[in-house]
Amino acid sequence: MSNFDSASPTTPFKSTGEFVTLQQWLHYLEALHPKSIEMGLERIRRVADRLPIQSNAVKFVVAGTNGKGSTCAMLEAILLASGWRVGMYTSPHLIDFNERARINGQTVSDADLIEAFKLVEAAREGVSLTYFEFTTLAILLLFAKQPLDAWVLEVGLGGRLDAVNIVDADCAIVTSIDLDHQAWLGETREAIGWEKAHVFRANRPAICADPAPVQTLIDYATEIGADLWLFGRDFNYSGDRQQWGFAGRHARRNALAYPALRGANQLLNAAGALAALESVRDRIPVTQQAVRQGLIQAALPGRFQILPGQPVVILDVAHNPHAAAVLEKNLGNMGYHPYTYAVFGIMADKDVDSVIGHLAKRIDRWYCVDLPGSRALPGQELANKVREVTSTHRTPEDGSVEIEVYGSASEAFDIVRQKANPDDRIVVFGSFLTVAGVLEHLGRR
Repeated sequence: MSNFDSASPTTPFKSTGEFVTLQQWLHYLEALHPKSIEMGLERIRRVADRLPIQSNAVKFVVAGTNGKGSTCAMLEAILLASGWRVGMYTSPHLIDFNERARINGQTVSDADLIEAFKLVEAAREGVSLTYFEFTTLAILLLFAKQPLDAWVLEVGLGGRLDAVNIVDADCAIVTSIDLDHQAWLGETREAIGWEKAHVFRANRPAICADPAPVQTLIDYATEIGADLWLFGRDFNYSGDRQQWGFAGRHARRNALAYPALRGANQLLNAAGALAALESVRDRIPVTQQAVRQGLIQAALPGRFQILPGQPVVILDVAHNPHAAAVLEKNLGNMGYHPYTYAVFGIMADKDVDSVIGHLAKRIDRWYCVDLPGSRALPGQELANKVREVTSTHRTPEDGSVEIEVYGSASEAFDIVRQKANPDDRIVVFGSFLTVAGVLEHLGRR
């Protein structure tokens, strides 16, 4: 039993009854538990058992190192285009907390969230929940109150001990397996894959879209009797310059337009989403037209998002080596730009050297920024790492790099836009906070 279960934790608030705004609630939740992350399902299950979060909706649970958000967005868009009623839960948000929960394509209101928070608070009965655990329960409550046909739920961290794993998936998806959050999930792909595989359930579809699945994931799926679908064995894709096609166990979908979401891995994410939909086709079928429409309508800010205008601006929440490698490939596919500027901020607990190493040859001007919060790597320390790593990755033919430090992503972005020529490009990447800082500065909500 947690040391924090016996009584409500000390907070700067006398009573939640005083709260009238969503921000007051969120501030309260940030102080509710002594740790921002505490893995485990015992506490959240005790509270969940007191709440009406049951539903007959088809539940998709999506885990993975990268690609989770994109896969969720495609699932939601295809299901909505087919006429189904859908709730989607993703995290973290970029600007507004409400972005985390959508019902039938619309973000939930402050009022609905506050009402759900009140119900969770009443059900806690002294059990201490983290911010993520508390808000996950509130959003599941919101979904359960609606007559929804499908839930699309993104796992926050790992799988086995993540709060979302209190939901028994009708279809679980692991998008990719790579190194991230090693302090929580383990130091190897095998350890991380085993953690993520725990979203699988016995006798239910378990989709793995990673082209190189680890044996630990395969073994766990076999051990529990999950219906494992592997990319390259049970489903695949092929394409040319104009269109692409999907092949599953029983169905083919040909002459598809490329997804609106940009990037080298989006066909892999789309194939995983289509395999998931095929696996539950008897319960929630989707039409060919809905697949086409959903793929071209799916949107997800901050995932190789290209803003209109010159110089071209790319926003990408690449904050681990796998995502940085994909970003490097995507930049390489864009064609020639004389100089690439980067606004870069990241958390200190990431593999920062590897992230920089993947992009060292692509980026010529580095603008390292301070980010809010104690987990952030200070801009000056980040600049020192950029200087050290790029010195070992770049040759004289690559040209010299410039490295500067700024107090915020928005300040750095303004300076970069003044310096960059129209045919250059600007990449804003790293932490969600880096991208959010620029998006909010631009007023793009």
